[in-house]
Amino acid sequence: MKRYWLALLLVFSAQVVAAERVVSLAPSLSEIVAELGAADLLVGVLDGGERPAALADVPSVGRYGQLDIERLLSLKPDLILLWPGSVGAAQREQLQRLNIPVYIAEPHSLDQLTCQVQTIAEQLGRGDAGRALADKLRQRLAQLRQRYQRAEPVRVFYQVWNPPLYTVGGGQIISDALKVCGARNVFDDLKLPAPQVNIESVLQRDPELILVGDQAQLEAWKVWPGMAGRVRLVPDKGLERPSGQMLEALARLCQVIAPNL
Repeated sequence: MKRYWLALLLVFSAQVVAAERVVSLAPSLSEIVAELGAADLLVGVLDGGERPAALADVPSVGRYGQLDIERLLSLKPDLILLWPGSVGAAQREQLQRLNIPVYIAEPHSLDQLTCQVQTIAEQLGRGDAGRALADKLRQRLAQLRQRYQRAEPVRVFYQVWNPPLYTVGGGQIISDALKVCGARNVFDDLKLPAPQVNIESVLQRDPELILVGDQAQLEAWKVWPGMAGRVRLVPDKGLERPSGQMLEALARLCQVIAPNL
């Protein structure tokens, strides 16, 4: 499967004609287009959470797992930006048969994200903006790595959802982001993108910090002896959207993990 996506990326990268009508099938990709100053090229987006103001009036082509392909085709895109997890396998295959260029983006690290930003910019004819943004992100990333590096990483459990209890695997960009903050995902040995775990397995791995997404999740951990003092609330959900804004969301998370640095 990885070879399949890589082949598509290589074929797509050979194209030189800048896109003029773009459909984005992930909020993170829509944000990247807006950050590049190219929101005017978006003719359709897949919804998922609150939109940036610049995208408020862009037509919707559905939500996660509910892509309206007829609606997408009616918008006559000449480029589709796709995060594989945003649509089901059958619709991904259908998209590949539409004879519309598809750029597939699924960064597993922050370094991959910065390269992706620059590549998308080139496909949109905004190469200068892409290089400028990518350089800015690399500089910010270097600053954070230098500030928060430590010899012994903080052991962290990152909670995505409950119930049931989900976390992130070691190949996910959030695991890489935790490393920037001088931390380590206690489930980084798991390869699934979002593995389901249980309370007992979390306790067994004995994280020093538990990162949760809302107050209800925070309160749920307080019933377990010794856990209340380890739980921290993630400042915002920007860390879960791999776009340029993720670097500042990461900076806020680093402050939660290491407030004295």
